[in-house]
Amino acid sequence: MAANHKNKTFATLLAMLFGGIGLHRFYLYGTSDRWGWLHLSSLAISGILAGQWPEQPLLFTAAPLVISILAGLIAALVLGLTPDDKWDQRHNHQSGRQSRSGAWLAVLLVLTTGCGAIALIAVLARTLDLLFTGGAYG
Repeated sequence: MAANHKNKTFATLLAMLFGGIGLHRFYLYGTSDRWGWLHLSSLAISGILAGQWPEQPLLFTAAPLVISILAGLIAALVLGLTPDDKWDQRHNHQSGRQSRSGAWLAVLLVLTTGCGAIALIAVLARTLDLLFTGGAYG
């Protein structure tokens, strides 16, 4: 009986959209993945911090989730840029099928790069605004 075949494009999409809560990790490694649970726990930790210190800027109290989202975007790039043969060695060694990435993966990688750049610049700009002006610009 062949194992489930893990689709690289789908894993990249999960990492791009839901990497902050670790869905790509659960898809690839199952529910016993520690890194997936760490990603998911960032949501709860950020909620607790926001509840404890509601007067603090949301960017600071939600920092665990923001970092997890940025890590998810990086993971999407790493997953999507993995060559198909190495992908199959790592994730599909018992599936009996070979991966063939197509144009949709390229589109996802371009979108991930753009979203990641925008998110990183936004986080840096807001952090510097809060640190140097006390949030005077927003």
